[in-house]
Amino acid sequence: MRFIAAIVFFVVAVVGVGLGVAQRTVWAPADRVTAELQLDTAAAVTVIDGSALNAFDGRQTVDIVGGVVAAPIPEPEPSDTPAAGATPEPTVDPEAASETDAITAAYGRTADVLAWVGPAAYTLVTYDAENGELVAESVSGFEATVPNPYGGDLWFGDYQGEGELGLTVNVPDDVSLLIVSDGTLPAPQELSITWPLDSSTPFSTILILGGVGALVVGLLFLLWALLHMRRQRGPRRKTPKMPKVPKPSRYRPTSGRTLLGRPKGRRAAQRTALVPVLLIGSMMLVACTGPGSFVAASPSPVPTDAVETPAVAVTENQLERIVSRIGATVQQADEARDTALAESRLAGPALQLRTASYAVKGKVADFAILPTIPVGDVQLTLPERLPEEGDTWPRRVFAIVQAPPTLDDAGEEVQTPPLALVLVQDDPRAQYRVHYAITVTLPEDAERPEVAPAALGAPLLPSTTPLLSVSPEQVAIGYADVLLRGEQSESFDLFQAEGDTLVEQIGAAAKAARRAALPTTAAITFSNAVGEADIFSFVTNDGGALVMLYLTESESVTPTEAGAAVNAPAAVAALAGRAQSTTGISATYGIQILFSVPPVGSDAQVVLLGYTQGLIAAREIS
Repeated sequence: MRFIAAIVFFVVAVVGVGLGVAQRTVWAPADRVTAELQLDTAAAVTVIDGSALNAFDGRQTVDIVGGVVAAPIPEPEPSDTPAAGATPEPTVDPEAASETDAITAAYGRTADVLAWVGPAAYTLVTYDAENGELVAESVSGFEATVPNPYGGDLWFGDYQGEGELGLTVNVPDDVSLLIVSDGTLPAPQELSITWPLDSSTPFSTILILGGVGALVVGLLFLLWALLHMRRQRGPRRKTPKMPKVPKPSRYRPTSGRTLLGRPKGRRAAQRTALVPVLLIGSMMLVACTGPGSFVAASPSPVPTDAVETPAVAVTENQLERIVSRIGATVQQADEARDTALAESRLAGPALQLRTASYAVKGKVADFAILPTIPVGDVQLTLPERLPEEGDTWPRRVFAIVQAPPTLDDAGEEVQTPPLALVLVQDDPRAQYRVHYAITVTLPEDAERPEVAPAALGAPLLPSTTPLLSVSPEQVAIGYADVLLRGEQSESFDLFQAEGDTLVEQIGAAAKAARRAALPTTAAITFSNAVGEADIFSFVTNDGGALVMLYLTESESVTPTEAGAAVNAPAAVAALAGRAQSTTGISATYGIQILFSVPPVGSDAQVVLLGYTQGLIAAREIS
């Protein structure tokens, strides 16, 4: 019987280990699924819809193959264009074949991708769940070419390659992938998408371990059987012994007996000890009979309704990449004093100040071009919250960037103040450009307005909004008057005077000091105005707003006596073209200002958070 038990356990071991190994080898499920598509289109753009990318769960690996394609026929002349409403299919010139290995891929929100494609013809790739394959659909358009999307600020990520391009992403349903070659030739014609599958075999481990356990038990039974057989082969006849005198029996109390059905003797105790072992073994075997036994041990989480977040202009990762690109471009433009290059990343008041600074730098070697656009840590990201459709432009973003510390002449670290930026993207194919670059002057221990997280963004208010204690337009007008007239201004009480370093620098008291310092042969006059630039107002958590506005201040110095002349500082002389004049010199300064404006109904004052001031123009008074 012991040999039979050993054989049974050996058979169980072989079967268990065999099944476990087979589940991991010959019976192992597929670990991935791939859908391939061969295109035959002349469109310069291919868009893989987010639904196709998410046909299966898991990360998406996209492989794109470029190659020999037909060159598209040039766009027809305006006189040959179709009538209004017509959408001709893109065609190719069969006699002009070109070879291109260039591949560019970028992914972003589906609404953004389609907005970037715009009126261009493209191929839309979706997934047919019924047939389990990718399908292509040609979408007509009246543009046959598009610009190269690589390096665009609109994308969450972009890639370039030659011949073949492979990329792995993990995007939701509302994100699509854009593929082009060079924007002129047809897009790559071969692509595939691979998704990982759950190829785990949890029961293989149980079967293998169970088989090993059965092998061990079988070996024990075999050893037991061998030992028992060896005892049975010993001598059967024994030397007779003299009978012993029987001893009188002793009284044994009932406590020595087994009561209430308990077993007696050592063998009965051994049989009793085997009962729980057999029960535990049977429970383990039941647990191995099917996957249903694991449901209670690892319950699935209860699904909850997903909270939809609103669409915003950019994500935090996007903005870090955008700011890095802007900083590198502006730094290159500063070194070469290249206005055209600076214009690719600057606009509005920031570009106006930069252009004037380049002109001064060309004549005054030690002139500092400020502020420096840092390639540093983005401390705050506050994108514009987009409407529900999410395909509107221009788009605006407010950010605070901290430059890394620098070393002074003594070798000690010096931390420059952070810079507040307002970036604007005019259309889907445009890059973000900095309109305002404002040095934050608020002390570190001062109270700062709280804003929404980057994932939620903030709406923008018009300059005439009634939702603030003072409309942004009136803030600009009132503060310009405060800088000119000081406490005599009717708007003086609207603004917090404590900590306002701009008033200290160029306010009414500073202007009076300037007048007093001039000789009797010269006179100076000042005038302030609201600059020609957009006012941006990002809503804060308390219902107030961060307001960026632009002022200009002009000062004119004229001689008061015949034959007298006035001298201009080096920077003013560089723009005016004269260092001395007998008629007078006028200089104009641009002032970019950041305010915190309280909500309507609040008694709080408007607080200055930062400013950037610089010379933007100068001329001789005629």
